[in-house]
Amino acid sequence: EQAIAEATQQATWKTWVQHIINTDNGMAGLVSRIGLAAVMFPHGAQKLFGWFGGYGWSGTYGFFTEQMGLPGIVAASVILIEFFGPILLLLGVLVRPIGLAFAGLMLGTIITVHGSHGFFMNWTGNQSGEGIEYALLAITLSLSLVFSGAGRWSIDKRLSKS
Repeated sequence: EQAIAEATQQATWKTWVQHIINTDNGMAGLVSRIGLAAVMFPHGAQKLFGWFGGYGWSGTYGFFTEQMGLPGIVAASVILIEFFGPILLLLGVLVRPIGLAFAGLMLGTIITVHGSHGFFMNWTGNQSGEGIEYALLAITLSLSLVFSGAGRWSIDKRLSKS
């Protein structure tokens, strides 16, 4: 009985993993993940290393925890997801979970920061902050990856049976 239970659990685990990495060989996933990675990587590099005019780990972590009141684990997760997520997207590894993480992260930015500034970006400098349109586009692109998978030229595709 225990051997059957272990075999069933292992088969369930493999089915779950297969569902996460399964993808077609289409261009939509490829284009979506490259586009999302291209816009998210600079933000992650700002937060983790201070590149592109950012504040690096300590400055960003301090801002998130002290100014915004986020728990430390949330602050660290945001920084790490924004930096390593785009790298995983480019490689096409665990694209569905990364897409879901980015959608959640961007929803969090709408709730905590951008929602109070309306819809539009602050193109003219007349608003007190940026609106939700960038975050909304990132959520949409992220969710398209959750539904489609990594697509062509991805490690997920190589590992999947499709």
